[in-house]
Amino acid sequence: MVVSGAPELPQQEQPQQDQDEEMLVPHQDGIEGPQQDVAEGPQPMEESASAVENQLVPDTSTSRFTWCIENFSKRNVRKHYSDDFIVGGYKWRVLVFPRGNNVEYLSMYLDVADSNLLPPGWSRNAQFSLAVVNQLDSKASLRKENDTPSGNIPLALQSLFYKLQHCDNSVATKELTKSFGWDSYDSFMQHDVQELNRVLCEKLENKMKGTTVEGAIQKLFEGHHMNYIECIDVDSKSTRKESFYDLALDVKGCSDVYASFDKYVAVERLDGDNKYQSEEHGLQDAKKGMLFIDFPPVLQLQLKRFEYDFVRDTMLKINDRYEFPLQLDLDRDDGKYLSPDADRSVRNLYTLHSVLVHSGGVHGGHYYAFIRPKLSDQWYKFEDERVTKEDMKRALEEQYGGEEELPHTNPGVNTTPIRFTKHSNAYMLVYIRESDKERIICDLDDEDILEHLKVRLRKEHEEKENKKKEKAEAHMFTALKVARDTDFKEQIGRHVHFDLVDFDRVNSFRAPKNMSINDVKEELSKEFGIPVESQRFWVWAKRQNCTYRPSRPLTFLEETSAIAFLKDAIVSKLPNSEVRLFLEVHLGQENQQIAPGKTKEDILLFFKLYDPEKEDLRYVGNFFVKASGKPSEIVERLNEIAGFPSDEDIELYEEVKFEPAVMCIPIESNVSFRTSQIVDGDIICYQKRCLPDSMDRYRYPSVPSFFEYIHNRQVVHFRLLEKPKEEGFSLELSKRSTYDDVVEKVAQQLRLDDPSKIRLTQHNPSSQQPKPHHIKYRSLHYLSDMLHNHNQMCDILYYDILDIPLPELESTRSLRIAFQNAANHEMSIHNMRLPKSNTVLDLIEDLKSKVELSCNDAEFRFFGVYLHKICKVYQPGDKIDSVNEPLHIEEVPEEEKNAGPHDRLVHVYHFEDNHHIQYFGEPFFFLIRDGEALSDIKLRIQKRLHVPDEQFLKWRFALVTFSRTEYLQDSDIVLNRFHKQKPVYGGWEQHLGLEHTATTPRRSYLGSQNRHSFEKPVRIYN
Repeated sequence: MVVSGAPELPQQEQPQQDQDEEMLVPHQDGIEGPQQDVAEGPQPMEESASAVENQLVPDTSTSRFTWCIENFSKRNVRKHYSDDFIVGGYKWRVLVFPRGNNVEYLSMYLDVADSNLLPPGWSRNAQFSLAVVNQLDSKASLRKENDTPSGNIPLALQSLFYKLQHCDNSVATKELTKSFGWDSYDSFMQHDVQELNRVLCEKLENKMKGTTVEGAIQKLFEGHHMNYIECIDVDSKSTRKESFYDLALDVKGCSDVYASFDKYVAVERLDGDNKYQSEEHGLQDAKKGMLFIDFPPVLQLQLKRFEYDFVRDTMLKINDRYEFPLQLDLDRDDGKYLSPDADRSVRNLYTLHSVLVHSGGVHGGHYYAFIRPKLSDQWYKFEDERVTKEDMKRALEEQYGGEEELPHTNPGVNTTPIRFTKHSNAYMLVYIRESDKERIICDLDDEDILEHLKVRLRKEHEEKENKKKEKAEAHMFTALKVARDTDFKEQIGRHVHFDLVDFDRVNSFRAPKNMSINDVKEELSKEFGIPVESQRFWVWAKRQNCTYRPSRPLTFLEETSAIAFLKDAIVSKLPNSEVRLFLEVHLGQENQQIAPGKTKEDILLFFKLYDPEKEDLRYVGNFFVKASGKPSEIVERLNEIAGFPSDEDIELYEEVKFEPAVMCIPIESNVSFRTSQIVDGDIICYQKRCLPDSMDRYRYPSVPSFFEYIHNRQVVHFRLLEKPKEEGFSLELSKRSTYDDVVEKVAQQLRLDDPSKIRLTQHNPSSQQPKPHHIKYRSLHYLSDMLHNHNQMCDILYYDILDIPLPELESTRSLRIAFQNAANHEMSIHNMRLPKSNTVLDLIEDLKSKVELSCNDAEFRFFGVYLHKICKVYQPGDKIDSVNEPLHIEEVPEEEKNAGPHDRLVHVYHFEDNHHIQYFGEPFFFLIRDGEALSDIKLRIQKRLHVPDEQFLKWRFALVTFSRTEYLQDSDIVLNRFHKQKPVYGGWEQHLGLEHTATTPRRSYLGSQNRHSFEKPVRIYN
């Protein structure tokens, strides 16, 4: 058997191989050894499971695991596990049911080997394939991949289209988005549909490689254009051919699609300072442009409705009117869009097939589409689960955008009509070439669908219908789960350590509520081969200490009653009111009749055996003891069960509880069970007595110490903070590990000498991102505190490696400083780190070594800026820990030192007034002299800011008071307009405004940005 796996991201559901595998058993003579890297004999298909190929997806690990099973046909076990193997930092194993898992053929599964160590709600995802090799006949070998629709994009699309064609109701897309590797967080996030279309096409191309449909995406959507640069004065031309799947057309400044194509192929002249550098002829005047070599059969046009506005420093949606024709002729005007190399015999006449509409704005919206599937006059609107018929006007003209008039509500009154902007307009257009429409828009008959696909999809449909039927009939049935000794043996030490069984792993029977327990015995006799007279059922009970144990056998009356009346056995809090029972069968004597009746003197106990050398705990059986008996009386029997000498000295412990803390107490061998308060369902763990001189040989020498380890152990996945979506490494730690223990283990893993340079950050399960604030040094005492998030635990921590120890970092302040020189008014940015106890003035000494001062005895001013306005002036004695970034420091100009008694220092801000004031640029302080006119002030400001004359002529000066502007004339005495009070650093409510257009693109204010405030790109993980 060959297994190859490529684990991806631990985000989605645990994959599981289908149960309909064929029975293909390797010939035992061709097998060498229990396990080897490559199986001997003929091999099945060699291609590994497809890994994630898109560059946006983190790298995945791919590996191949071979498991050879000796004497396969002679193995008389229900299930068989392979050894553990590691791929992508995770432990996996293969599970085989040689006789089938409730079926009559071989069942195989990929299993998570350490599932018992993972926290509640864990998940892990893998792309994998399983193969069974026939050593004699390679044609009989079988290979199967994880091809459920939720893990396979092509299959999910096939399933979606099949349902659209054959279902009467709307079809959900959850299966498709799940095949992308998306969780609910990704599915409900706003995505750009054009970006999604591109990423999906790339994925499909990769999936189609090596198949009969390879190249289908290119044949449908791929076109080519030619970029050229042609010199005007010399014979030189440079061309480059490029392909496209869709075209992005400008909307702004264009009235329709043809105007956009005209702009697309418009010729740009390269001359003056922008001449073309020719390799042969040097700088030359040239023409630069683009022409189309060929168009695809299906032409996808994206309308550029969103663009960045440099003036407003924000993204805007363009809702201008933009028309698109029902028929698009790209051969118009003698083929002006085509290159000389284009095939002119192809008629590029296109018919509109669909219109994708975006309704909303920049920060959110809603997509829906108008489609005419057969290119007839009948259009259909697809909006979520609703499909409605629409006319052509609704699909075309009403999606042009622009403005619309509201009809008069009172026609008798002559009022100006109210106009409003339409925020629902076309965003993508799909055209189909006339000459290809018969080939593309063709009828699809049932015979065109591959038979295996029809069978599969019908089977899925039947399964869903059966589930619906079961749900509808659920009130008539009860879920019956019967735990046996075989379940305890399989689970204890592997999936569970405390208590006896995890009922989620116990097979469930769907039993009619009117069925009696005696009828159940008959059915179980057929299922397990246990005679009815050898069966006795016990009721499970949840004790006050939160343990779950068999408490009493069913009475004769209960066995003859219907299941629905077994109140004690029904777990009412479960959704299906499960009935849980324990089936008592004599150990090793399943066909022997159970003795009738049970007295209070008889106590049913369950036993676990612990081996400190192997750190292994396993279930070894159950039997009755007398309440008046003593543990010493059963020692010889326990030794026999364990395979110990009859006189072996053993220690016995009662497993009492494990939440919130482990309680496992020694049992005195010479005290009766009744005195020790031992009752039905109690669990006794035992081991060889560990002598004092051998205590140091074992990590966990006793049962209580092993239980403490199991209770507190935690596998933690560490990821680099800079790459929060990429897998890092995993460590097994204890929930009681201290902060120092955790960073020391991480440092050892990273081979870092100083653990104090490790900084940890908690995980936010809601956003699947790191929390915005780091864990402060020793602020959280234990690992359990670090993994705790509100009412749930997670298993992810992020780390980054610092240049200095974290305690030192936390005692200092990293500060970004903007310094301005008084002589040339140039601004420079510096990053400084100082102790938090330092004052603002202390910065100057360190800053002097980094900047050039205008004079040795310079004075300094400290202030903060927020949203391009001065928000606070700091005093030299203020602590740097109270300062907001960036801190502006400037030299006080000489003119301020010689200011007159009536001169005044004011704030000066740059702004634009587009219906409301919008500030930009760097604000500054400016001294206005008493009696100074605006004309003189303008000269000084122009000199300070180094603005050219032609630009400065366009500037306007205004007095701004509480966002109200009052424009000034050159003859105005400016200080007369300001309030008479004279604060040291100007009045906050008044300032001098410089109105002009921003000449450079403005960045978002860095101080207000969060390190996770980015737009998430579209990613398809599978």
